[in-house]
Amino acid sequence: MENVHSDFVTSRQKQKLVKSNLTAYAFLSPWIIGFILFSGFPIVYTLFLSFTDWSLMKAPKFIGLSNYTNIFASKDFWNSLTATLVFAVFSVIVTMIWSFSLALLLNKDLKGNSIFQFIYFVPAVMQTIALAFAFQLIFNKEAGILNFVLGNLFNLTNNPNWLYDPKLVYPTVFFVALYTYSTGQMLLIFRSGLKEVPVELFEASQLDGANAFQKFFHITLPYMSPVILFNVVMSTIATLNNSFSLLYPLTGGGPNDMTNVLSLRIYKEGFLNFRVGYASALSVILFLIAAIFGVMQFSMSKKWVHYEN
Repeated sequence: MENVHSDFVTSRQKQKLVKSNLTAYAFLSPWIIGFILFSGFPIVYTLFLSFTDWSLMKAPKFIGLSNYTNIFASKDFWNSLTATLVFAVFSVIVTMIWSFSLALLLNKDLKGNSIFQFIYFVPAVMQTIALAFAFQLIFNKEAGILNFVLGNLFNLTNNPNWLYDPKLVYPTVFFVALYTYSTGQMLLIFRSGLKEVPVELFEASQLDGANAFQKFFHITLPYMSPVILFNVVMSTIATLNNSFSLLYPLTGGGPNDMTNVLSLRIYKEGFLNFRVGYASALSVILFLIAAIFGVMQFSMSKKWVHYEN
């Protein structure tokens, strides 16, 4: 009798567990369906198209690895790859340092912190392409307000060509990147992480005679290392994926293809030259570059990221 009752209870528990799981999947189903339709299927279809010759005017023709062979034999691809790596690495470094520095300042009990955070974050919630067009007007050589102000202050006779001078284009682009959504998001995440650093450790180190630099490198950075890793990974992916919306309005890939990153080349090949298969192969390569960056960052993080036990 006891065995029958035990089996009945077990059966009821299994039914409740199945019902609970089905309910959970029912609530998750909109996201799962959306991911399959708008992310999973396009990724798989892009991979398929990368092995085809398709100009949008006729059915895709399977050509095997020809697109990849042509890509790696192209000098333009290697120039774009170099531009992509330079832009991604330095953009992530610059925006990380900037957002972390601002978070450290906002973490101090100073008047007007909330107002400053609001003012800084307002541009970060704008569409990147709209922000880029605004800065394109600001840095315009002939009609830009920046050259107008500098000309009046320093009596310049030759206006700097901020966006099309090979010596100035990267500093200008990295400056504009400071005001994108990614930097504002990192600022908020860094500030939230700083609030979790135990105050007792700072007080104890103060009694031991530690200075501000020692506190920063031996307390703040170790405790913030998981947050730093998260922001580095997310910022790298965002930089690789969203570079088009920033660089296309600003420079169009110039000067001399210095900012013609892979995302711009994908756009030009796919929508201007109608080489959709070739552009899909470039997209797959860009995806692999992002994956390689992620793997490298996680493997290297074992040496410097510290998790609480």
